[in-house]
Amino acid sequence: MPPEHIQGFTCTIIDVLYKFGAVVLKFCKLNTLSVMLPTHLCFKCVYVRVCVSACVRVCVCVYFSGVLSQRGWGVTYTPERICALKGSSVNMSCTYSYPPSHTVQKTFWVIYDWNSKQEGEDLSKDSEYSHRVEYLGNKNSDCTFRINQLRETDSGTYRFRFLTDHVNRKYTSQLGVTLEVTDLQVMVNPDTVTEGQSVRLICSTTCTLTGSPAFIWYRDGSPLSFTDQSHQFTASSEDRGSYTCAVKGYELHSPAVALNVIYRPKSISVSVSPSGEIVEGSSVTLICSSDGNPPVQRYTWYKNNRAVSPWGGSDRSYTIKTITLLDAGVYYCEARNVIGAERSPPKHLDVQYPPKSVSVSVTPSGEIVEGSSVTLTCSSDANPPVQRHTWYKNNGNELSWKESSYTIKSITLQDAGEYYCEAENAIGTKRSQITLKVLCE
Repeated sequence: MPPEHIQGFTCTIIDVLYKFGAVVLKFCKLNTLSVMLPTHLCFKCVYVRVCVSACVRVCVCVYFSGVLSQRGWGVTYTPERICALKGSSVNMSCTYSYPPSHTVQKTFWVIYDWNSKQEGEDLSKDSEYSHRVEYLGNKNSDCTFRINQLRETDSGTYRFRFLTDHVNRKYTSQLGVTLEVTDLQVMVNPDTVTEGQSVRLICSTTCTLTGSPAFIWYRDGSPLSFTDQSHQFTASSEDRGSYTCAVKGYELHSPAVALNVIYRPKSISVSVSPSGEIVEGSSVTLICSSDGNPPVQRYTWYKNNRAVSPWGGSDRSYTIKTITLLDAGVYYCEARNVIGAERSPPKHLDVQYPPKSVSVSVTPSGEIVEGSSVTLTCSSDANPPVQRHTWYKNNGNELSWKESSYTIKSITLQDAGEYYCEAENAIGTKRSQITLKVLCE
């Protein structure tokens, strides 16, 4: 603003050091106001009188640092900037002063509209705020203000205002508390990794939360051990899932973000259906189970270290429709995806069957002479082993002996005849016979 001249006096504008809360003006030149100040600071243009012999109005840019005081009037905000979570509550700490000749009649807070450059009305009467705000101060010096259930739209600059008992005497601070309300967002970088690679999780906010709070992390709803806002780790298959974050002491949770960990097949095992004992002649299916990401693309079956399914086969099951003794052995499966392949532990397939190849032999061999000792021995192949042998003579007369060998210590002519051995296990029975001829002495 050009200088104003008052009746016959002329004044040269020189360097001005003007204190109104802080140092504000770097230099002035005659008839032209040139201000060199950082543009990110908060300034106010005021008019002051300089020179003793003349009245000259100079536009002075003033930087305020949180305390505004004019002849006993002042407001202090601590802190001046607050970053808070959506849904939480915030206290705007504030103290104020005024001349002792005044008595405070009314106190309230307003929000400054930077677009219209106007202050709003008493927030306690605003329908968007009335049920969420509390004045915690008094009419002496404390002007602390509380907002509950914060919304992102609550972000803005809040100012304290008070009225005294003097006519037309009201005071609104030119500063205020800048409130920024933030949501929580999880950032996963990268969101798809191969097992063994590094991953960083960030619980992102639009501003730095006041008070350096602790963070809580969840994977698929279960809490994790780390509490930093940013956490880096080496990914394993167990880390795959949906992540959310929260701030300790607050209910707000971020939306879930998925981490995809890809890995070769693991936890491979072979199961048999139906379960239980495998009996010769039944149908049996071997099933290969595995955990892999992406899913297994190909299974290969092996018996006794030789492939029994063609390469490129994709079936996770291997069926033997009518199983025999020849199918018994050690089986395992190999599961393969795009990352790699792994084999299962071996699975022994035990095929059970009733006694077979039952036969009776005589000891000693050759001719049997009356008075000699003769032993009949019953032999068989069975799985499980034969549990009981039963001996019969001629027309099915059961002998009392139940062992695999039957001995006649002094054979007689009456002992001649047909002998039968019946072998029995849990699966079934089978007989074999032999004819015993006794010669006279």
